[in-house]
Amino acid sequence: MSKPVASPTEFDFKEIPGGVTAAKGFRASAISCGIKNPTATRLDLALIVSDRATATEGCFTTNRVKAAPVRLCQQHIKEGDIRAIIANSGNANACTGLQGISDAKAMTKAVAQKLGVRMKQVLVSSTGIIGMNMPIERVTPRIGELVEALDAKGSDAASQAIMTSDTKPKSYAIEVECEGKPFRIGGIAKGAGMICPNMATMLCFITTDAAVDPAELKRATQSAVEQSFNRITIDGDTSTNDTVIVMSNGASEIPLIKSRSPCTELFRAALRKVMLELAKMCVRDGERVTKFVEVRVQGARTYMDAKVVAQTVAKSLLVKCSWHGGDPNWGRIIHAVGYSGARIREELVDIYFGGLIAAKNGLTAGTPVKELEKVVKKPTFTVTIDLNLGAANYNVFTTDLSEEYVDFNAAEYSAAVHAKRQTGLA
Repeated sequence: MSKPVASPTEFDFKEIPGGVTAAKGFRASAISCGIKNPTATRLDLALIVSDRATATEGCFTTNRVKAAPVRLCQQHIKEGDIRAIIANSGNANACTGLQGISDAKAMTKAVAQKLGVRMKQVLVSSTGIIGMNMPIERVTPRIGELVEALDAKGSDAASQAIMTSDTKPKSYAIEVECEGKPFRIGGIAKGAGMICPNMATMLCFITTDAAVDPAELKRATQSAVEQSFNRITIDGDTSTNDTVIVMSNGASEIPLIKSRSPCTELFRAALRKVMLELAKMCVRDGERVTKFVEVRVQGARTYMDAKVVAQTVAKSLLVKCSWHGGDPNWGRIIHAVGYSGARIREELVDIYFGGLIAAKNGLTAGTPVKELEKVVKKPTFTVTIDLNLGAANYNVFTTDLSEEYVDFNAAEYSAAVHAKRQTGLA
């Protein structure tokens, strides 16, 4: 059996419906603009609005090629009191030069005018094909309709509008009680391909009616992202558009949360819980994947050693292919451990599939292959790698690699171009 990794303290979280509008004082809406294809009718433009002043924090892609919306968000979020987020699917507005910046500004300006707020109080996010100009002429004339559709139950529509290759919307919300009074945190996310956030194409919008000090919100957001979205990978690609935004409007009755308030640790854990559940949904919905795998590394000398081993194994194409075939090939895992760059001793490495040991001290453990295959053929399983060198641990959520994933991604860009040519817009 594997050595159990200690689990973090669990708080009492009540899962509730409502997603990004579960928290008081938030509304959302979505409409169809035909952004990717003028003839399509699917929802592709979403709006999330706070009716009260907010503290807002964001984490964005570390890719040096950044989409226009990311660059604009990074400027606007410094101003404080963000009131709205407009987000679209079907076009990433990335690698579009000055025109891309102009289009992103046009979207925030149109929303600001309809809401009666300043342009810098509006954030913008986009997801879709890279390198194509935003069909802004189909977007800005519809903003009024988008604002009119705002609803306290509009989360489901908004979550559908930000989907690209996702097969299902991703939404999660919880209610938490602190000192006898409740507050809520909820969010929506999208992501199924280009997923290896290093804060792919991954978007997440979270709202809370807790009142949170901006400095504490920053700490809580960065910590939660590190323990959720930075621990998932589907294909090893970090997008140009990765964005996580957290808005706090204080509509609940709990006291202001600061760094050492009675509710601080509870809030941090609740925010982490929401992000982790949404992050797992992204992995489970990976483009045509068939397996959801948690890679656990324990017994490392340092946190960084544990991290690099987990990430290397989770990204290995050979490892992912073996999982797809239901093959418990621990040799592929240990070879990835060896080239990860972490400090390891081959003769100390133990590897487990589920609770069954496959390798002991760097050698085959003798567990019948048929028993190991039963684990790897399941749609969900855990791989544990014990380096037996220390006390540090790290985990990553990942997937297998299927033939269908390759087929799907082989034609995404050409399909989009073909759709435009059909309508005479290419």
